[in-house]
Amino acid sequence: MKFTRGVTQMNNMWKYFEGKIVILFFIFAWEIIGRSGLINPLFLPPFSKVMVTLWELLLAGNFSANILISLQRAVLGFILGTVIAIPLGFFLSACPYRLQLALRPLFRAAEQANPFILFHVVILFAGIGEPAKTVIIVWVCLWPILFSICDGIKNTDSGMLKIGTSFGLSRWQLFTKITVPAVLPSIFTGLRISSGYSFFLLVVIEMMGSNSGLGWFILSSQENYNINWIYAGAVTIAILAVLIDLILKSIEGKLLAGRYPTAAD
Repeated sequence: MKFTRGVTQMNNMWKYFEGKIVILFFIFAWEIIGRSGLINPLFLPPFSKVMVTLWELLLAGNFSANILISLQRAVLGFILGTVIAIPLGFFLSACPYRLQLALRPLFRAAEQANPFILFHVVILFAGIGEPAKTVIIVWVCLWPILFSICDGIKNTDSGMLKIGTSFGLSRWQLFTKITVPAVLPSIFTGLRISSGYSFFLLVVIEMMGSNSGLGWFILSSQENYNINWIYAGAVTIAILAVLIDLILKSIEGKLLAGRYPTAAD
């Protein structure tokens, strides 16, 4: 028994450190290659030099302002997409099965719509300002959450619903006490996918039409041939994406602790 418990703990520790080891190895390799001269440092500066540049940019102030602008845009689009997707996902799952079969291919086709082409269409109606960026982020965030909810409800244990019905639970009680807790892991899976989409897509959109934000900063640095600034912007995007995912993973773990296995496990 003790041996089995020890093996389980070792496996859990390995899973925890596995991703960190890969990241550390990548950083180490980047530093070594950047300093070895195998690649011209003008094109691949060492990681340590990029971090020094990033720190200097943060102290300067303007870079921090661009980070906040991008975060505000991404978070706003993500929240609006979530607010729309969650009730829509539950509503679609409650529709008659034939209606679901009819609507699902339509939603799948909408999901596959190229957001960059769609962005130009949105610009025709909303202009090139903030509303157009928000609409595209909402559009991209909507589908992973919606389909995760539909799949989660589809895979809900029907036996639990029958037991709840036998105990005299109303439809609302079945929904709140059985369906929602069962679907929560799927919801968080969709949320974590959408959060990544929202930020990375925003950066590309900011490169296409904006005068602020991290995407604009990287494009401006490229036009001025400031390689260190380009890498500093890219590292910042990666750090923010990891932090957002960790926040969602932490919330998921707290909500589902002791009830369901989370994606973090």
